[in-house]
Amino acid sequence: MLFDWLLLTSTILFVIFLFAKMFFFKSMARKEEKNNVVMKLTLQEAEIMIRKYQLQLQRALGNIDILTEELTKLRNEMKVLKSRNSQYRMESDKLRSRIKELESKIEALL
Repeated sequence: MLFDWLLLTSTILFVIFLFAKMFFFKSMARKEEKNNVVMKLTLQEAEIMIRKYQLQLQRALGNIDILTEELTKLRNEMKVLKSRNSQYRMESDKLRSRIKELESKIEALL
């Protein structure tokens, strides 16, 4: 009789223990699922942000390329203008010397 009572009590306690353990692991599994869902959403948001910034970076790099090309064109144009300016100075100096020669000839004739 005592053995039956101990066996029944230990079986009931073991079943209660198993139920408690089952509910504990069930709640842990639910928490893990919630954490996984939150993690997936966070990763999706991060991917969206990465794509957004990647597009902005590509646009910025494209703008930098355009600006670099324009800068190169302007530098070349500036070189051309400097060479033209020096040519005009040389022509101006030649014309001034020619004017001085003509003035001296006019004075000699007078």
